[in-house]
Amino acid sequence: MLLKYIHVSCVILTLVFFFIRGVWMIMDLEILKQKWVKISAPVIDTVLLVSAILQAIKIEQYPFAHNWLTAKLIALVIYIALGMIALNYGKTKIIRTTAWLGALCCFGYIVSVAMTRNPVIF
Repeated sequence: MLLKYIHVSCVILTLVFFFIRGVWMIMDLEILKQKWVKISAPVIDTVLLVSAILQAIKIEQYPFAHNWLTAKLIALVIYIALGMIALNYGKTKIIRTTAWLGALCCFGYIVSVAMTRNPVIF
């Protein structure tokens, strides 16, 4: 049960921090370049990923064996790619903002799949 609370807490922290960093990006705030901002996100995301892996092992459900976890994994890769474009590699603010919004939608899909254990949300 503790593992689930750690995982859910990291999900919330990741979403809030990603949202805030996206707002900072849109506003062109220098805080995005501060060391604590650059370190915090990977630390939170690492704890999130480790807790996800441990939970999958605990409940004995794995990507490519269970379609809902496969969908989450694919969506996670897309979320990470869009997040990288949004906060690091997008050449224009329009590209970065679009990628940020796409990543937020992807995040919503991941949470939906996690809650329903169904990759089809419609």
